[in-house]
Amino acid sequence: MNNTELKEFLDEKVIEFNNPTFIQDDPIQIPHLYTLKEDIEIAGFLSATIAWGNRKMIIKNAHRMMDLMGNSPYDFVMEHHDDQLESLDSFVHRTFNGVDFASFIKGLKHIYTNHDGLESVFANTNFTMQERISNFKKLFFEIEHPTRSEKHISDPLKGSAAKRINMYLRWMVRNDNTGVDLGIWNTISTADLSCPLDVHSGNMARKLGILTRKQNDAKALAELDAALRRFDPIDPVKYDFALFGLGAIEKF
Repeated sequence: MNNTELKEFLDEKVIEFNNPTFIQDDPIQIPHLYTLKEDIEIAGFLSATIAWGNRKMIIKNAHRMMDLMGNSPYDFVMEHHDDQLESLDSFVHRTFNGVDFASFIKGLKHIYTNHDGLESVFANTNFTMQERISNFKKLFFEIEHPTRSEKHISDPLKGSAAKRINMYLRWMVRNDNTGVDLGIWNTISTADLSCPLDVHSGNMARKLGILTRKQNDAKALAELDAALRRFDPIDPVKYDFALFGLGAIEKF
């Protein structure tokens, strides 16, 4: 396929996958449970944080996270007591455990109390989005925390593709009225977003000839972003639906 044909093909696949049926098998369903802005963004952040591995298990464990917070994430973050954090001890998703969960609750409270909330931290237009992600990690962990918890937020400036947090930003920022992405943050442009690069989107991008780098790292993300911005400079991350859908769902 030439570039025009490839764009048309990917645009068709975006339409095919970017619709409400996508939600039922994706962890994006968790923030869709809520209506309060802060509940949506906290539920989304925690669900995206554990979004690696089997999708059914991700969704099951994300629901459990919400249950452990009384299905009121923002209230729990802001009003929790130490004994309530102890109730998180039993949680585990792969290498993310109860210690990490409690650490993230404290980090979120710090962000809302001292940095005007999650959206505000990511809305600094003086920096690229990948620089903003790195700065978010710095702010999130500037309070006392277990060192082990730091590995659960990637740093693009240290070579990571930061798939999960780029996916979270897609959820929060994109608002195309299809019903999938929540689009509750209006201070950030979709043009600044990066594709959530994982094994599925990476392999598909290579198969289609728009990514040559073999590792799924920050350099590969920069290469993929440049290619997708040529197809749509305003909303390049919409092609995540096409690449992920082709790779993970269609097994293209």
